[in-house]
This record gives sequence, C-alpha cells and structure tokens, in this order.
Amino acid sequence: MSVQIFKLFSIFFPLILSPLLFGVINKTKAFFAGRKGMSVLQPYYDIFKLIQKENIYSQTTSSIFKISPVIGLICVYMALFIMPFAGIPAIFSFKGDFILLAYLFGLSRFFTVVAALDTGSSFEGMGASREVTFSAITESVFFLSLIALILITKEYSLSGISPYSSEKHFSIILPVMLLVSVAIFLISLAENSRIPVDDPNTHLELTMIHEVMILDYSSADLAVIQYLSSIKMWIFFSIIANILLPHTFYVSLTNIFYFFIIIFSLAVLTGIIESSIARLRMLKVPQFIIGAACLSLIAVILAFK
Repeated sequence: MSVQIFKLFSIFFPLILSPLLFGVINKTKAFFAGRKGMSVLQPYYDIFKLIQKENIYSQTTSSIFKISPVIGLICVYMALFIMPFAGIPAIFSFKGDFILLAYLFGLSRFFTVVAALDTGSSFEGMGASREVTFSAITESVFFLSLIALILITKEYSLSGISPYSSEKHFSIILPVMLLVSVAIFLISLAENSRIPVDDPNTHLELTMIHEVMILDYSSADLAVIQYLSSIKMWIFFSIIANILLPHTFYVSLTNIFYFFIIIFSLAVLTGIIESSIARLRMLKVPQFIIGAACLSLIAVILAFK
C-alpha cells in the first residue's frame, strides 16, 4: 500500500477507534475496583443512543449554543489532517503546523466557553472561567515541549520533529524524548478533563471544570461533544506515539503495530492513574501543570547540549 493511500486511511482510524479509548479507560478502572465493568464498546453504544434522542434547548440560549459542538468537532477533525501517523508524514505538513494544531484546539475551546456563557448559568460561567485559566497554562507547556523537540531536530513541523532524526547522541535524545512524552501526557490529562485535574464522572458543579460547561447539552449535541473529546485524546496520545516511534516516511507495519500499542497503553495508564489517586484540589491544579512545565524546561536545557 502506498504512502499516499495510507495517509487517507490514517485520518479514518481516529474516527473509528477513538471512542474505544474511553472504553479501555473505563475497563481498566473497573479492573482495579474489582468489578467486571461495562464493555469496552460502551462509549459507542452511548453515542448511538444519544444521537437517537431529541435535542432540548433552554429558552435563554442562542444559535451559538447550538452550533458550538459542531464547530468543536470540525476543529478536532481538521487537526487530524496535520497529524503524522506511525512515522508517516501528515496529509498536510508545513513549518509551524503545530501552531495551527494549538489554535484549532483553542478555537474549539473558545466556542465551548462561549456556549457555556450563553446559557446564562452562573455555574457554567464559573466552569468557563476555570477552563480558560488552566488552558492558558497548558498551551504554554505544550509549546515549550515542542520547542525541545525542535531544538534537537531543527525541524518545525509535526511530521519532522522525530527525535530519531536528530544527529545528537542517543544519551541526549532519550532523556528529551522521555521528558517531553511525560509532559505531554500530563497536559493531555488536563486538556481532556481527566483525574487528577478534573473528574469526568462527577456532576457536582462546585468541583467541575469542563463537565459543568456542558450540563445543558443533551442528545445528539452531547454525543458530538463526547465524540470530539475522544478524538482530542487520540491526538494527544498520537503525538506521544510519534515522538517515541522513528519516522520512516514509508508504510511500516511494525511502526503501525507499535503505534496502536502505545495509544492504547496510554489509555490503560490513564485508567490506572484514575484508579490510584484522587482529584486534586482546585488550587493544586496550576501546580500540577507547572510540574509538567518543569519537565519540558529540563528537556529544553538538555536539547541545547
């Protein structure tokens, strides 16, 4: 199979498999709790069930509230076109495409925040305020992590910043790879509203961040939000997988196999974390994100050597 044909297939894998990440996380949490748990396919059932229900909107909301989930889904789907897959360059690759990735996520978040404010609910406004505050920190950490990779590879696109392509000694490359991978994983927990930053299963408004902003959504709109969340998690995990895998620039079945292993291993790790520790206090969340920033900063210092 040629690289060009496989590039087209690669953007459909996340669309089909991304909800499975939530299923793996839930199954892992059930295992550590000593329960059988729901099927790993339960997220698919939930999405299909929600699609069949009728949308209900508050009289205080406007059209912004209705179009926000669709715009968010379009943004994360567009992000797939600039994401490399298992060492194969993205469909669209250019210098600075990682900036576009960050701003696509930012645009999706912007409409989610505006939609939350559009409801007129003080609780959803509080969640929107928290979301904007924490995201401002995570975006900085994300760029700092990529700077470390840019310094050792001298490449400025997501498809080119593979540490394996660096001419530096592996004793420098390996620590940078590991530090950046851990930092981006911690960022993914914050960006995807997972423990210890947020709890996607709670519905207590005073402790929620992301979930409180979507309390007024139901049926198909809620299905779209859950679906785009799974794609967003897939993108963050795939960034880590592409850092750890060498960029072969041709279809390698070995790379594809290990790519999926890494993706779903990160989902298992997320489930283990959510089973092992509790959600942080709200005042501790910035410290958690700053911890990821420290890892990225150390990676940047090592990359200068």
